Amino acid sequence: MGINTTLANATKRQAHPTVAPLRSKSTRQLVDEALRGLPPVTPQTPSWSHRLLPAAVRGLLADLGWWQDPTPQLPSAHLDQVLSVLRRYGWCQSLDVTATGRLCIRGAQNLLEKTGHVTPQARDRAIGYMQQTLHQAGIRMQFFAWNDLPDQQFSAVQALLEAAAHTARKNGE
Repeated sequence: MGINTTLANATKRQAHPTVAPLRSKSTRQLVDEALRGLPPVTPQTPSWSHRLLPAAVRGLLADLGWWQDPTPQLPSAHLDQVLSVLRRYGWCQSLDVTATGRLCIRGAQNLLEKTGHVTPQARDRAIGYMQQTLHQAGIRMQFFAWNDLPDQQFSAVQALLEAAAHTARKNGE
């Protein structure tokens, strides 16, 4: 048999119709799938006005009775709020905030701290719970570096935040 006969026979072979080639999904597709069917965002998620108004202006408006600052949350509620912010505005990597308003974990925490949703001390405790959760999984890096890993997916970020919030609740925070 010559090479031409072998090639001719090879081209006649076809895979069974139920066998489909494996296709990897893009990060965008995976994030869209992860976000599909999620519960609505909690009312404590800050609005765009929180991003635009400086703290001094919010303080002045509060003095006039036109603004009510949010109540700072415990670490467990803060971690839940971080997840809500990421669901609402979108998750990103490598930047705290993108030009389109998407945030990474640290960017969402910065937003919540700047808008009065968490104190620096409660935020530090929440970071401790995230680090503890990563260490229990055998990951020895900072949460923001872990967030920026090239193959990272939103589902893993969501699992980290949920597990850290669960641990914080178990500890009464």
